[in-house]
Amino acid sequence: MKTNKFLTAATIVALGFISTTMFAQAAPAAPASTPNNFDKTHPRRAQVNSRLQNQNARVDNKVADGKMSKGEAAKIHAQDHAIRKEEKRDAAANGGHITKAEQKHINHQENHVSKEIKNH
Repeated sequence: MKTNKFLTAATIVALGFISTTMFAQAAPAAPASTPNNFDKTHPRRAQVNSRLQNQNARVDNKVADGKMSKGEAAKIHAQDHAIRKEEKRDAAANGGHITKAEQKHINHQENHVSKEIKNH
């Protein structure tokens, strides 16, 4: 009787081990063009993102100097956030980078935001 229980337990353990090793598979590597694997160092993306950071810093400095209200700053930050989201969508659609045309379009939008910052 003890032998039967031991054999049953050993069989269950062995089957569990066999099934785990048989069905275990390595996770496939994520392709370079997935939205979570952006090439943030791509020159066009780096230029756009650097500009967004600089403009956010300019807004923060204007608020700190009292030249811009927090409400005005929030509006400009929201515009920059929308532009950043657009840049990320464009990059997701293009394998982690943005095209020259997309960069030009985003820079055009940033020119308008820059003028708003300058005028405060």
